[in-house]
Amino acid sequence: MRSWKDRVIVVLGLFFTFFALAVLFTLVIDVLIDGLPRLNVKFITSYPSRHPEHAGILPALVGSIWIGILTALIAFPLGVATAVYLEEYAPKNILTEILEINIANLAGVPSIIYGILGLELFVRMMNLGKSVISGALILALLILPMIIIASREAIRNVPYTIREAAYALGASRYQTVLYQVIPAAMPGILTGTILAMSRALGETAPLIMVGALTFVAFIPESIFDPFTVLPIQIFNWVSRPQKEFATNAAAAIVILLILTFSLNFIAIYLRNRYAKYERPD
Repeated sequence: MRSWKDRVIVVLGLFFTFFALAVLFTLVIDVLIDGLPRLNVKFITSYPSRHPEHAGILPALVGSIWIGILTALIAFPLGVATAVYLEEYAPKNILTEILEINIANLAGVPSIIYGILGLELFVRMMNLGKSVISGALILALLILPMIIIASREAIRNVPYTIREAAYALGASRYQTVLYQVIPAAMPGILTGTILAMSRALGETAPLIMVGALTFVAFIPESIFDPFTVLPIQIFNWVSRPQKEFATNAAAAIVILLILTFSLNFIAIYLRNRYAKYERPD
């Protein structure tokens, strides 16, 4: 039987869980009520305007897509490669322990610190300017520790018997890792990556630091063009005194929520799709 202390902990856990869900549900409903009437094709395909009834999110939406794709292309291979090295190749010594501790610490660093780093490293030292690639690089650095941690955990959970079977059949370590370990760990790797990308889509502070604009009346056509993203556009509208801009912000939040939920649904689908490596048919 559970002691009274265990029961109190369970009750408190359930209470705070339901309380958090209730608050989140209330916020989402409030945003939907305010934003859904404003959503239409014109709102999605129009440029920002000083007149709220004509303002749209096209540059911010395209900028978010640009940033999201580039961030994934940069962070995913680097994160998975680092996780594979640490789990399968790196010697267990004091240097790797320090590296592992620092990776875990970097996952908790405030995003504004990454923004300051990106401003100095990418914008000024590398002379990339206030461009799409600068924003993608800084967001890639931001989510890289999370991808490494999730990928390492997924690789660690692959049964060692799979490696032994591959070695018994004459496979090299490289072949074992590439054709057995990584496919078996792919559900966890993809889930962690997509959840990290969901965080990147909602970041504002690092992008403002590297020069993302609050008002963009054009679509970026290359990775070296100026840009804006949906969170910054939302921030810009919320800071306006007119009520109509607040309605536009609510509609943009709905679009951002749709993008975020879509990524989470993709994560669930991919995990179920590749779960055949984790359970027998």
